[in-house]
Amino acid sequence: MVSRYADGRLSHELDPYDKGPQDACGVFGVWVPPDAAADAEVSKLAYFGLYALQHRGQESAGIAVSDGARIVVFKDMGLVSQVFDESVLSTLRGHMAIGHCRYSTTGSPTWENAQPTFRSTGHGSLALTHNGNLINTPELAAMLEPGQLTATTDTEVLTALLATREGGALKAAHEILPVTRGAFSLVFMDEQTLYAARDPEGIRPLVLGRLERGWAVASETAGLDIVGAQFVREVEPGEILAIDADGVRSERFAEPRPKGCVFEYVYVARPDTTIAGRSVQATRVEVGRLLAKEHPVDADLVIPTPESGTPAAIGYAEASGIPYGQGFVKNSYVGRTFIQPSQTIRQLGIRLKLNPLREAIAGKRLVVVDDSIVRGNTQRAIVGMLREAGAKEVHVRISSPPVRWPCFYGIDFATRAELIAGNLNVEEVRQSLGADSLGYISLDGLVEATEQPKDRLCRACFDGVYPIPVEESARGKHVLEPTNIP
Repeated sequence: MVSRYADGRLSHELDPYDKGPQDACGVFGVWVPPDAAADAEVSKLAYFGLYALQHRGQESAGIAVSDGARIVVFKDMGLVSQVFDESVLSTLRGHMAIGHCRYSTTGSPTWENAQPTFRSTGHGSLALTHNGNLINTPELAAMLEPGQLTATTDTEVLTALLATREGGALKAAHEILPVTRGAFSLVFMDEQTLYAARDPEGIRPLVLGRLERGWAVASETAGLDIVGAQFVREVEPGEILAIDADGVRSERFAEPRPKGCVFEYVYVARPDTTIAGRSVQATRVEVGRLLAKEHPVDADLVIPTPESGTPAAIGYAEASGIPYGQGFVKNSYVGRTFIQPSQTIRQLGIRLKLNPLREAIAGKRLVVVDDSIVRGNTQRAIVGMLREAGAKEVHVRISSPPVRWPCFYGIDFATRAELIAGNLNVEEVRQSLGADSLGYISLDGLVEATEQPKDRLCRACFDGVYPIPVEESARGKHVLEPTNIP
């Protein structure tokens, strides 16, 4: 299998025994006046918007463009930069575009399941992109006639339902979205209008930005920044926006019940993104400060696991007074390799990605900061490498609480049976890692760092309290695969 992880993280394709929390998806949309289309090149705006959101999904990428008369879709497997080039983008002409980069949380990673999805309607056509995960997909699929599905994703079901309703996309959205349960940040369009909608809980992020002439929507503010769009506001939970020549119109399809994903602050979002008015970088640094207060230790050096632990390690060093330093050299290209590692190389595990700086480590008492532990194989290998490099002590600090529960709202965690903290207590995890000590930030500490009220955050992966109950039959990525279709 080809490894396509753009950020260079050690992926499960390189280390199949340690599949970490896989990201959600990235969605982007842009509308400009038709007379500005030639200069704006909306396909390139969508390309760069997706490029900024690549960390959210690396399996496939796609862009749909409308010129006011028809919608053209181009999508394929791979990274944004692998799917699109100048020649492809030059064929995608229009004044409105939507784009998607995918990590599969429902349905297999196949071309058929790539987005944007596309459907002909009674009034023209519809293209749709989706970040999140629906939890009543079988129920929604039962509303369709047999044979209406051509892919095995919750997004395909939602697109088919919207396309088969009478009265146009906006009316269809008001009919279907109120009975759609789970996490969905949607960017979709017909030939004339760009739409953006967010589930009543607002679990996954979605933001609106203003271009010099036009509008943009994106999963994160970083997606607006790259195209020069000025942040206006978040799309509210339970809100749908319609953007066309008449401007931006807002309508409600449900009352808001805010439960933003706290793991966006921990891991998913870019550090230069802002969520609910709070910088993700500032949140992660503050978590590190609080972590130092909650789990102090006498040590000589604070080092991060690059790059995921860097902001929290900075905060830990600031609050503890222990010097911050670099303990590893990272090979940023490992995650982009097109050559499958041999068994011999794979057995070296994390060494594909990180190599310790022996002169900085030897004889030192180290604090090693990372953002989360899923199975524990990566952290176990890191502790082993540091000891081999001569570390005197290795103290592991984690800038999230123990991940004990799976996510059903758009992050592909392992099952609970595979989560190390779902089966072992903290002392048992420490022994498994081989660390001298282990400390996780408390849930209250993490929430404090976000500056959000606890009751406005989804914390299910940490405390098992799911804001939207999930039926057993609706759990898992493959509920619409052939053996599971109703």
